[in-house]
Amino acid sequence: MKTARQWITELNLQPHPEGGFFVQTDVSSQTYSKTEKDFPLYTNIYFLLTEDSPSHFHQLTSDELWFFHDGNPLTVHSLHGDGSYSQTKLGLSRVNEEQLHHNVPAGTIFGSTVEEGYALVSCTVIPGFDFSDFKLFTQAELLETYSDHHKIISKLAYETLSE
Repeated sequence: MKTARQWITELNLQPHPEGGFFVQTDVSSQTYSKTEKDFPLYTNIYFLLTEDSPSHFHQLTSDELWFFHDGNPLTVHSLHGDGSYSQTKLGLSRVNEEQLHHNVPAGTIFGSTVEEGYALVSCTVIPGFDFSDFKLFTQAELLETYSDHHKIISKLAYETLSE
């Protein structure tokens, strides 16, 4: 198994605003129009997370499909509109109920962690990703609605967002 540093170098991954490291690999040549702007039908990235660099809580206006490739299991933490919390573990061990892929529905607030080492995944956003459809959250914002989930919010939401 490669190290996180080897994957970061080999794939030319860069820091992502939500945490982790990424590179965009695919953008659909077909587009759709929304709010007088054209967006790609889908986009894809390689995304590497480490125990020290998780994916912080954020929200997209599109579905996002996650596909596990290498490393250690990764947990996708989701906060739902009804105030509930769920988690899905991605990895290669079906015995440990790990999934090879996972869909995060549009509008879900979610982040991801790796307990040890790193995880390399691909993330496909359908319709395609655009930073105008991306929202990061602060701890205070999330605790207003999800106060029962203080522990995971403290871990995966920024205290403040830099402009």
